Amino acid sequence: MQISTQPRDGEKSPMSLTVNGKPHTLELDSRTSLLDALREHLHLTGTKKGCDHGQCGACTVLVNGRRINSCLSLAVMHDDDDIITVEGLETPEGLHPLQAAFIEYDAFQCGYCTPGQLCSAVGMLAETQANAPSHVTADVAADQITLSDEEIRERMSGNICRCAAYPNIVAAIRHVAGEPQK
Repeated sequence: MQISTQPRDGEKSPMSLTVNGKPHTLELDSRTSLLDALREHLHLTGTKKGCDHGQCGACTVLVNGRRINSCLSLAVMHDDDDIITVEGLETPEGLHPLQAAFIEYDAFQCGYCTPGQLCSAVGMLAETQANAPSHVTADVAADQITLSDEEIRERMSGNICRCAAYPNIVAAIRHVAGEPQK
């Protein structure tokens, strides 16, 4: 007879998260999504619940530097992980360069998707600095990936903006990446 040490549905699981540089200890139902842990338990409401099916990107956060849809991930899967939400992008010195560029280039309208767009863009820029190619990267052997509009659109394709601010989002990202504007 095997005895399971895994919690059953509805049972609470203790866990530790570092969110925006601050450690948190929580006891959560094992079915709680990372999104709900952030919004409902830590009261970090910048991360938005859009579709709750991983299709819109409004819930994008950075986990250990990688962007994920927090609605599709259980919180218990991230015990001891380092999580950055939109609230953690700003520093005491001021706005993150992408936040400032989104303002400068008017890269938002209603703003609902903006937190996910910003976290995704931060993760995307880190991916390109690490030279990780996308499906549209012209030269995967190049020393540095050039962020063309097509490359940025491909890499940001998991984030939907219902207001269609895409040209401005692309321009803001190009600005921060140091790519020339068209």
